[in-house]
Parts: sequence; C-alpha cells; structure tokens
Amino acid sequence: MDKNLLHGVHTALITPMKDGKVSFEDLTQLISKQIEGNVAGIVPCGTTGESPTLTKDEHIEVIRQTIGIANGKVPVIAGTGANSTKEALYLTEKADQAGADAFLIVAPYYNKPSQEGLFVHFDQIAQKTEKPIVLYSIPSRCGIEISTTTVKRLREKHPHICALKEAGGRSSKVSETVVELDSEFTVLSGDDGLTLPFIACGAKGVVSVASNIIAERVVNLVSSALDGNFINAQNIHLENYNFFTDIFCEPNPVPIKTLLYLKGIISSPEVRLPLCPPTSSNKLLLEKMAKNL
Repeated sequence: MDKNLLHGVHTALITPMKDGKVSFEDLTQLISKQIEGNVAGIVPCGTTGESPTLTKDEHIEVIRQTIGIANGKVPVIAGTGANSTKEALYLTEKADQAGADAFLIVAPYYNKPSQEGLFVHFDQIAQKTEKPIVLYSIPSRCGIEISTTTVKRLREKHPHICALKEAGGRSSKVSETVVELDSEFTVLSGDDGLTLPFIACGAKGVVSVASNIIAERVVNLVSSALDGNFINAQNIHLENYNFFTDIFCEPNPVPIKTLLYLKGIISSPEVRLPLCPPTSSNKLLLEKMAKNL
C-alpha cells in the first residue's frame, strides 16, 4: 500500500444495526455512497463503528463484508484496536487474513498503560503484520495519549507504522509530530472541525465522521487544503462548521446515524446500549439538519 493512499478523507464508517443485529444491506448502501463521494478510504470498526459493543465475530464479519463490498475500489483501514493486547492481536490477524489494506489501532482504553506499556502493545501488534498501521491517539476516550516520543520509537523499529490519527484536539501535537517524525510519516485529523487547522500544521487528511453523509464536501475541503487553496478550504470549513459541531450533540455515532436514517441512507438509526437515541430537543435539531442537507 503506497503511503500516499493514507492521504485524504477516510470515512469512519458507522455500523448499521437493525433489530439488534448488524444490517449488512445498509452497510452495502453506505459504502456505495462513500465510493461515489470519492473518499480516499473507509475505516470500519472504529469508534464511530461502535467497536466496543460488537462481538468478536461481528467485528471480523463487518471488516470482511466491508472489504468485499469495497471490492478494491478504495482501501479498507480496519479498526482492530482493543484495551487487551491479546484481543488486538487476534482482531488484527483476522482482519489481515480477510484482506484489509491497513489497520487503525487505538491506544488501549480504561487500563491507562504507561508509555512503555503502549510501546510494547503496539510493538507486538506490528510484529504480526507487514501492512500499514495507523496509530490512534484519542485521550478523551482512552485517558492517555500516545506521546510523540513513543510514536517515534515505534516508527524507527517498524517502518510500516506509518501514520497517526490525532484526536487530542491540539494543533501543537500535529506540528510536533510532523517536526519530529520523518517526511514519509502521515498525520491525519481525528476531528472534522479541526481538519483545516491540522492540515495547516502538516496533517495530510482526516478520518471523518461527517463524510458518512457529506463525503463530497469533506473531500473538497481536504483536497483544496492539500492543494494549497486555503481560501476555498476555509470557505467550505466555515460553511460546514456548525454541522461538524452539531454531529456531536450526542455521543458519537448517535447523531450521524440519526441523520443517515432521516435521509434514507440506512433503514434504522439503532445504536447499541449503553448508547441510546437522542433527546427530544436534539432529535429536533437533527431533523432540522437533515432538511438543510
């Protein structure tokens, strides 16, 4: 996989659900929309894909089906992280066998390992595959961040650890990573509302929630910024800034699933407990957003 294929917009896919089960019919329609929207890649089974509440069998089947539906038209970066190294190894091995192009591996959550623990965790996973690995730092959910020093150590030992999804909300972390890592290493924004400033600091794209439903707009924003047309990118960013913010009026992916349902792209807005449907006031907000799309 060419490292440049990690540049651009990669959609953090929702996992459509209906009657308590994964809806692969809806998944097929959603992926087709992503391909039509010219995204650079798709990311099943990340945070937006509700990976913590998928069973291991569901997790692997969603990845396997996504690979089949995409059919080589876009790369599939499979979310295979876990807070247990043993589980992350299992998921990565199975996704590798299924034909994933790369892996998105989140920092272990809840157990709060040290930076040395993080290094050993990712080191063991990297030894099990030769495909590209995207580290995923999201301290608001994990309680820890992957430090630049740890990223650099991992990169030096495993060149196929070649990207970082940065969701810590700090442009300075992006700049620090770009300065400290080699020029072939890719930083991706983990937050739609910060994509433009992150690219200005050296990021090369985004793992996007918004592109589940407005793929073309996010693609235009990122391609404009990467081409150096920051005026056009700024216009798109500002036109959609409220949308980027409002899709987090409830815990992700509740709002984006609701919007996809309201627009008829999926047949049910169902999420899996402990996530729950939006409040009545947020439901009204989302209905208004859907009409404006």
